[in-house]
Amino acid sequence: MTLTILLTMISFSFAMSISPGPVNMMIITSGINNGFSKTFSFISGATIGFTFLLIVISLGLKTFLDEYPLFLEYLGYVGSFFIIYMGYKIASSKPNIEHENSMKKLRFYEGFLLQWLNPKAWVASISGVAMFSFNEYILAIFISIYFIVCYLSLSFWGLFGEKATKFLNTSKKLKVFNFIMGYILIISTLILVYISIFYEFIL
Repeated sequence: MTLTILLTMISFSFAMSISPGPVNMMIITSGINNGFSKTFSFISGATIGFTFLLIVISLGLKTFLDEYPLFLEYLGYVGSFFIIYMGYKIASSKPNIEHENSMKKLRFYEGFLLQWLNPKAWVASISGVAMFSFNEYILAIFISIYFIVCYLSLSFWGLFGEKATKFLNTSKKLKVFNFIMGYILIISTLILVYISIFYEFIL
């Protein structure tokens, strides 16, 4: 394996992991409300869930998706509803700056499940497997690199959220922030659903 391929793997993993998406938005919000340590289980669930998805696709799920493309479309709708629900939970949370746990703690299983219902995660997994499936050795290295880069990237957002608490230091500010972040998540998901339906309609 050449250095060029290795650097490409790292760059691809980093770009897909660090870029804004439902998971990152929820991590930064949880980091601000609950701190990094109470967000870490969600980060772990999201990382392991994505890695497991990557492994499953590399083992042949991509062939299944090629034969049954509607499966991914329906999964996208289910995932969108789940993301909207999580956005609602964030927007409607009632933070109290005096208490340690100002927003309901996000769980490991929520992070794991969210990746399997996250359209961005499916696109990243399918693209990654398509790019680096030269042989089993290369693919295994890619999955290992992605696991490490994903963990570090998601942890960065959690730590960034925790540090941002110095600016969001009152219950009122936190409430406004949660409302904005929750509805950004909801509206962006609805826009993606609309675009998907419109695209199918014009075809």
